Amino acid sequence: MPHHGQVRSALTAAVLAAGLLLSACTGAAGPEARPTPSAAPSAAPTEAEPTPVPLAWAPCGDGFECTALPAPLDRGDPSAGTVDLAVTRRPAPDAATRIGSLVVNPGGPGSSAVDYLQQAWQQVPEPVRARFDLVAFDPRGVGGSAPVRCVTTEELDALVALDPDPDDDAELQALQDGGRRLADGCAARSGDVLPHVSTEEAARDLDLLRASLGDEGLTYLGYSYGTAIGAEHLRLFPTRVRAMVLDGALDPALSWDELLSGQAAGFDVALAAFLDDCERTRCAFRRVVDGDLTAAFDVLAARVDAQPLPGDGERTVGPGEFSLGVGAGLYSRTSGWPAVAEGLALAEQGDGSVLLQLSDAYLDRTDDGYANTTEANLAVNCIDRPWPRETGPYLELAEQVRRTSPRFGPAIALSGLSCATWPVPPVREPQPVQAGGAPPVVVIGTTRDPATPYAWSQALADQLSSAVLLTVDGDGHTAYRTGTGSCRQGPVPVR
Repeated sequence: MPHHGQVRSALTAAVLAAGLLLSACTGAAGPEARPTPSAAPSAAPTEAEPTPVPLAWAPCGDGFECTALPAPLDRGDPSAGTVDLAVTRRPAPDAATRIGSLVVNPGGPGSSAVDYLQQAWQQVPEPVRARFDLVAFDPRGVGGSAPVRCVTTEELDALVALDPDPDDDAELQALQDGGRRLADGCAARSGDVLPHVSTEEAARDLDLLRASLGDEGLTYLGYSYGTAIGAEHLRLFPTRVRAMVLDGALDPALSWDELLSGQAAGFDVALAAFLDDCERTRCAFRRVVDGDLTAAFDVLAARVDAQPLPGDGERTVGPGEFSLGVGAGLYSRTSGWPAVAEGLALAEQGDGSVLLQLSDAYLDRTDDGYANTTEANLAVNCIDRPWPRETGPYLELAEQVRRTSPRFGPAIALSGLSCATWPVPPVREPQPVQAGGAPPVVVIGTTRDPATPYAWSQALADQLSSAVLLTVDGDGHTAYRTGTGSCRQGPVPVR
């Protein structure tokens, strides 16, 4: 049985980094190339170039430098002051052949891009590292950039332990009360920054960083939610982009229910693929159960719902940790699927420890408590689009997806309840992005991606006037440098 550190190390890139950023893919169907239109729409008027901010770099270990980038807290009110954004870079080794900066974002929302790059920089191919400074910044509200904080470790443990698919009115009330406590805590502890953590603000900060790095055009690699930041930058500043790769895309036109139902379908499809593979390879779970494997999974899930399993000696594994743990492992076929198989096999024998480790990895929880990943995730999602303020629409969606995505669907649908009482109103409506005048943008979509379904990459590529869609027939969340059999491993041409 892998211990906690082994599980966390194996899933860092795939889960904590949002499984989140150049020749052929083995086992893949091949790229679906959409040629750049011969007459792209003209670029929309853009704002004035931001004033570069001098960056005082200092060594921060392993060849990296770190600095803080002050950005306006409220761009509509200069008197509100600034927020310091944590930035890191690994300089290109030869200044004479350096092209510029490659900014990387791993997704989330809520994942620390600074931590990700410092841990996973070698995933960027050496020819790219040789010509670019590798750069990352934590979006406002995340990690080292005025992090949103809401509740204590013990309080968040209690929220995670709630049944995400309530069986009765009492469990539903507990889920609603938990979401309200979290929202109230965010307002009390992070009220100043809470209204200013939208994806639009992150995209504007990204452009300020580009200017402060001295780059005329942005070179950007975004995974998962990082594609939303990239797409928003394209919408706002289409002519300030040099090259962009968006892997595991979000569709910026998604409404709240389309977002949740899409993920519900994605995770159920991914679970079915995992169970099929488990049957074929006789994985650890297959070896300890009899009969139909999907039925065995359902029986185990119901048993955990009725009676939580021992976890780490202090915490147990109930339906919340079970769902999160299995879902976390579906992000990566190479490292996650074996861990899920082992976790389910042990759970079948009454031991929930590995599933708890997977859940903790997903939520970025260590022995020191939680990073602010969960709180920042909610803070961004809840203001990026309107959410119903009543319970009814979430219950209706849960019943709708229960028919098509019964294993993850209801819990994902009801996760939206956390936004029902959010203290900050949404800042925008979902809308497509065209980015007329932008250079060619590469969008990568994986056909059985659980967290960002392939249809979302198709939609974003359709919207962007200069996009090329690369389709990867495979499993797991995102494709580039994730170590899967069907993955992008060589350089994507960026001129």
